[in-house]
Amino acid sequence: MQAAALIVAAGRGLRAGGNKPKQYQLLGGKSLLRYSIDACLRHPAIARVTVVIHPDDVESYRAATIGLESQPRLTAPCLGGATRQDSVRLGLEALQQYAPDTVLIHDAARPFLQPDRIDALLGMLKEAPGAILAIPVVDTLKRDDAGLAKGGVDRSGLWRAQTPQAFRFADILSAHRKVAGLALTDDAAVAEQAGLAVRFVPGSEENFKVTEPEDFARAEKQLLLQLPDIRTGQGFDVHAFTDEAGRKLMIGGIEVPHEKGLAGHSDADVALHALTDAILGALGTGDIGQHFPPSDPRWKNADSAAFLEHAVSLVRGRGGIIAHGDVTIICEAPKIGPHRQAMRERIAQIMEVTVDRISVKATTTEKLGFTGRREGIAAMATATIRLPA
Repeated sequence: MQAAALIVAAGRGLRAGGNKPKQYQLLGGKSLLRYSIDACLRHPAIARVTVVIHPDDVESYRAATIGLESQPRLTAPCLGGATRQDSVRLGLEALQQYAPDTVLIHDAARPFLQPDRIDALLGMLKEAPGAILAIPVVDTLKRDDAGLAKGGVDRSGLWRAQTPQAFRFADILSAHRKVAGLALTDDAAVAEQAGLAVRFVPGSEENFKVTEPEDFARAEKQLLLQLPDIRTGQGFDVHAFTDEAGRKLMIGGIEVPHEKGLAGHSDADVALHALTDAILGALGTGDIGQHFPPSDPRWKNADSAAFLEHAVSLVRGRGGIIAHGDVTIICEAPKIGPHRQAMRERIAQIMEVTVDRISVKATTTEKLGFTGRREGIAAMATATIRLPA
């Protein structure tokens, strides 16, 4: 049975605060949306993943999916509609070309999707056309009467619905087409309106929805509990100056004005090379030369940002995050201080982490050695990552 995942990320999420929609805000250096995408891509039963996005968020989506450009199971994003219900229907229409048997519909604002819950939902679809994650209501419910607590509400038989909600694909697509224009609360309501039976599957408190600003703090605490394997790697790189005409000096992902560039097969960005090696070292997956051999013509004059993006994608592929990166640039010239902040911002952008997680420092060797003689530039770096146990 072929399953697809439809991740709904077309909302504005205004209640969460911030200067961008909540699904693109960072949690542990990674966007909320990326957690859901990664969880679906890691699950062996999910053959296709489609994300429904707002038309204004194309660039934000691209940034959130750095490193996944060649992932065959992640389709091109689908543009959403005026309401969540419209967005889901449009996403289902886009998925139809892949002919999935079943589909999981998930909100991007729930970053802690667990693989065993996916298994349970898909298993339930063998018995019913629909299944949803839900938690029984255990708290006493009260009615609000002009700000006063009045009476109680019988909570027996009441459940708090979560996502994903899973359905047989043809059934839910037909149901959404039939109820287009109605204002229904979730996809289970759409299914019920069409006469489809929907079963409960036990959810979990960990699978909560990030809605308010304080939910990010809760999510950060939960994330750290789920990533107990803390690793640190180190990297070192050195390149000599070259007299090659027109060679730009690239350090830390930006061009630094100088009379000479650095010699190398790629753009010879010592800072990004050292940081890439530090991340690869923390993962235990070799070094930059193994992943990007200097004998390969593809990397001739290549932007070293691609190397760093690759290393970060390997961390994410393991379900981990980048906790911190620290780079020290060693040279007599040029002066790094005036460009330090720009380097921090560019490295943070490449790694899709907040700037406070990136440190760039500079020092000299007091005119000793090859850097002291201004023959080249060296860089050393450390990187800290967190992985699942």
